[in-house]
Amino acid sequence: MALQLYKIATVEVGSAGAASIDFASIPQGYTDLQLVFSLRADNASPSDNAEITFNGSTSTYSYKRLYGSGSAAASDSSSSYTTSAFTTGDTATTNTFGNGTLYIPNYAGSTNKSFSVDAVAETNATTAYTGLYAHLWATASAITSIKLEPNGGTNWKQYSTATLYGIL
Repeated sequence: MALQLYKIATVEVGSAGAASIDFASIPQGYTDLQLVFSLRADNASPSDNAEITFNGSTSTYSYKRLYGSGSAAASDSSSSYTTSAFTTGDTATTNTFGNGTLYIPNYAGSTNKSFSVDAVAETNATTAYTGLYAHLWATASAITSIKLEPNGGTNWKQYSTATLYGIL
Protein backbone atom coordinates (compact mmCIF):
# COMPACT_ATOMS: atom_id res chain seq x y z
CA MET A 1 0.00 0.00 0.00
CA ALA A 2 1.29 3.47 -0.89
CA LEU A 3 1.91 6.09 1.77
CA GLN A 4 -0.80 8.71 2.05
CA LEU A 5 -0.18 12.29 3.16
CA TYR A 6 -2.90 14.22 4.96
CA LYS A 7 -2.53 17.95 5.44
CA ILE A 8 -2.90 18.80 9.13
CA ALA A 9 -2.24 22.56 8.94
CA THR A 10 -0.48 25.34 7.01
CA VAL A 11 0.91 28.53 8.55
CA GLU A 12 1.75 31.54 6.35
CA VAL A 13 3.41 34.56 7.95
CA GLY A 14 1.62 37.86 7.39
CA SER A 15 3.00 41.35 6.76
CA ALA A 16 3.95 41.95 10.42
CA GLY A 17 6.31 38.96 10.47
CA ALA A 18 6.24 36.30 13.19
CA ALA A 19 8.65 35.31 15.95
CA SER A 20 7.77 31.65 15.40
CA ILE A 21 5.68 29.24 13.40
CA ASP A 22 3.82 26.87 15.72
CA PHE A 23 1.90 23.65 15.29
CA ALA A 24 0.09 22.74 18.52
CA SER A 25 -2.21 19.84 19.45
CA ILE A 26 -0.81 17.57 16.72
CA PRO A 27 -3.19 14.61 16.24
CA GLN A 28 -1.70 11.26 17.31
CA GLY A 29 -3.45 9.05 14.73
CA TYR A 30 -0.74 8.98 12.03
CA THR A 31 2.37 6.82 11.75
CA ASP A 32 4.77 9.62 10.71
CA LEU A 33 4.89 13.40 10.29
CA GLN A 34 6.36 15.49 7.49
CA LEU A 35 6.88 19.25 7.78
CA VAL A 36 7.63 21.16 4.57
CA PHE A 37 8.86 24.73 5.00
CA SER A 38 9.85 27.82 3.02
CA LEU A 39 11.42 30.42 5.35
CA ARG A 40 13.19 33.77 5.33
CA ALA A 41 14.48 35.37 8.55
CA ASP A 42 14.92 39.10 9.21
CA ASN A 43 18.61 38.87 10.23
CA ALA A 44 21.35 40.84 8.41
CA SER A 45 22.95 37.79 6.79
CA PRO A 46 22.34 35.75 3.63
CA SER A 47 21.64 32.63 5.72
CA ASP A 48 20.10 31.65 9.04
CA ASN A 49 19.04 28.50 10.85
CA ALA A 50 15.53 27.44 11.73
CA GLU A 51 15.57 26.26 15.34
CA ILE A 52 13.10 23.39 15.70
CA THR A 53 11.69 22.37 19.06
CA PHE A 54 9.21 19.66 20.01
CA ASN A 55 6.75 19.99 22.92
CA GLY A 56 8.52 23.17 24.09
CA SER A 57 11.69 21.24 24.96
CA THR A 58 15.11 22.76 24.18
CA SER A 59 17.19 19.84 25.49
CA THR A 60 18.23 16.26 24.67
CA TYR A 61 18.70 16.91 20.93
CA SER A 62 21.70 15.74 18.92
CA TYR A 63 22.57 15.58 15.24
CA LYS A 64 25.04 14.50 12.59
CA ARG A 65 25.16 16.74 9.54
CA LEU A 66 26.63 16.67 6.05
CA TYR A 67 26.62 20.14 4.48
CA GLY A 68 28.04 22.30 1.72
CA SER A 69 28.53 26.03 1.19
CA GLY A 70 28.89 26.24 -2.57
CA SER A 71 32.70 26.03 -2.37
CA ALA A 72 33.35 23.30 0.22
CA ALA A 73 31.73 20.32 1.88
CA ALA A 74 32.01 19.26 5.49
CA SER A 75 30.38 17.24 8.23
CA ASP A 76 29.88 17.75 11.92
CA SER A 77 27.86 16.58 14.89
CA SER A 78 26.58 18.01 18.14
CA SER A 79 24.95 16.68 21.27
CA SER A 80 24.34 20.00 22.98
CA TYR A 81 22.51 21.94 20.28
CA THR A 82 18.81 22.27 19.70
CA THR A 83 17.73 20.89 16.40
CA SER A 84 18.13 23.13 13.36
CA ALA A 85 17.98 23.44 9.59
CA PHE A 86 19.53 25.90 7.12
CA THR A 87 17.29 28.68 5.86
CA THR A 88 17.62 32.10 4.20
CA GLY A 89 18.46 35.41 5.88
CA ASP A 90 17.39 38.90 4.90
CA THR A 91 20.47 39.89 2.86
CA ALA A 92 20.09 36.94 0.48
CA THR A 93 18.79 37.51 -3.02
CA THR A 94 15.51 39.44 -2.85
CA ASN A 95 12.37 37.30 -2.63
CA THR A 96 14.20 34.02 -2.08
CA PHE A 97 13.33 31.65 0.74
CA GLY A 98 15.18 28.73 2.31
CA ASN A 99 13.38 25.45 1.80
CA GLY A 100 13.39 22.16 3.58
CA THR A 101 11.65 19.02 4.74
CA LEU A 102 11.55 17.54 8.23
CA TYR A 103 10.53 13.86 8.45
CA ILE A 104 9.62 12.26 11.78
CA PRO A 105 8.86 8.53 11.78
CA ASN A 106 6.94 7.05 14.74
CA TYR A 107 6.32 10.53 16.25
CA ALA A 108 3.59 9.20 18.58
CA GLY A 109 5.60 6.23 19.85
CA SER A 110 7.05 5.81 23.34
CA THR A 111 10.72 5.64 22.30
CA ASN A 112 13.38 8.25 21.45
CA LYS A 113 12.57 10.16 18.27
CA SER A 114 14.94 9.95 15.32
CA PHE A 115 14.20 12.29 12.43
CA SER A 116 15.80 13.80 9.34
CA VAL A 117 16.01 17.24 7.78
CA ASP A 118 16.96 18.19 4.22
CA ALA A 119 17.33 21.99 3.94
CA VAL A 120 18.89 24.76 1.85
CA ALA A 121 19.48 28.51 2.29
CA GLU A 122 18.60 29.86 -1.15
CA THR A 123 20.48 32.80 -2.70
CA ASN A 124 22.22 33.69 -5.95
CA ALA A 125 25.47 34.47 -4.13
CA THR A 126 28.54 32.20 -4.21
CA THR A 127 27.96 30.92 -0.69
CA ALA A 128 24.65 29.14 -0.23
CA TYR A 129 24.35 26.45 2.42
CA THR A 130 22.64 23.10 2.02
CA GLY A 131 22.57 20.26 4.49
CA LEU A 132 21.33 16.78 5.32
CA TYR A 133 20.76 16.19 9.02
CA ALA A 134 20.20 13.01 11.03
CA HIS A 135 18.69 14.06 14.37
CA LEU A 136 17.75 12.42 17.64
CA TRP A 137 15.47 13.78 20.33
CA ALA A 138 16.26 11.56 23.30
CA THR A 139 12.79 11.69 24.81
CA ALA A 140 10.15 8.97 24.88
CA SER A 141 7.23 11.42 24.78
CA ALA A 142 4.92 11.58 21.79
CA ILE A 143 5.41 14.75 19.73
CA THR A 144 2.37 16.98 20.26
CA SER A 145 3.75 20.34 19.10
CA ILE A 146 6.45 21.71 16.77
CA LYS A 147 7.89 25.24 16.83
CA LEU A 148 10.14 26.89 14.20
CA GLU A 149 12.11 29.99 15.27
CA PRO A 150 14.87 31.92 13.47
CA ASN A 151 18.27 31.54 15.16
CA GLY A 152 19.98 34.75 13.99
CA GLY A 153 16.92 36.88 13.36
CA THR A 154 13.99 37.80 15.54
CA ASN A 155 11.16 37.14 13.06
CA TRP A 156 10.18 35.16 10.02
CA LYS A 157 9.48 37.47 7.09
CA GLN A 158 6.14 37.79 5.31
CA TYR A 159 5.26 34.83 3.04
CA SER A 160 7.32 32.35 5.07
CA THR A 161 5.23 29.18 5.17
CA ALA A 162 5.21 25.74 6.73
CA THR A 163 2.81 22.85 6.14
CA LEU A 164 2.49 19.84 8.44
CA TYR A 165 1.36 16.50 7.05
CA GLY A 166 0.37 13.29 8.78
CA ILE A 167 1.37 10.09 7.01
CA LEU A 168 -0.41 6.72 7.03
